[in-house]
Amino acid sequence: MYFRLFWSFFKIGAFTLGGGYAMIPLFQREVVDKKKWLKEPEFLEMLAIAQSSPGPIALNTAIFVGYKTKGVMGSLMAGLGIALPSFTAILLIVYFFTDFKDQPGVERVFKGIRPAVVALIVAPLWKMSRAAELSWKTVWVPLGVILLIARAGISPVYIILGTILTALCTAFWKHRSLKPAGGEEK
Repeated sequence: MYFRLFWSFFKIGAFTLGGGYAMIPLFQREVVDKKKWLKEPEFLEMLAIAQSSPGPIALNTAIFVGYKTKGVMGSLMAGLGIALPSFTAILLIVYFFTDFKDQPGVERVFKGIRPAVVALIVAPLWKMSRAAELSWKTVWVPLGVILLIARAGISPVYIILGTILTALCTAFWKHRSLKPAGGEEK
């Protein structure tokens, strides 16, 4: 099982261009659809935790899935599997890329990859919005966040902190309203 974890995440890390968000559909296909290590709602919750945790989303996702399936050793194998291809590629690029980085053919290849990366990011966002039951009544939240970041220049850090504060206040008020009139919980 440890090798299966390592190999699954190694393949994802080796054959995905565009970073963590471009890996999401591959994670979902491998972890939820093919291997059935997680159910889709569990995967979406884990993905939300991976996004809000410090560090690269791909590594966080691999570590969470590895831990969920095989504990600490599983998280180490999955983390190593996802990180090793990128680490190796960076070493090779540093070693060889300086010799040919300014050639027009190389620049055209990288410019041609950009639209594909955007499509790889948009596809899982669309699928996740359907799985999260995003409707016309709730779509204002992500659109509002996009506007705050893009137009108002507000840092995503402040939006995350504001969301945490709002959630804590809401939970506090809901919990408070559930107490009996005497102030004691039953």
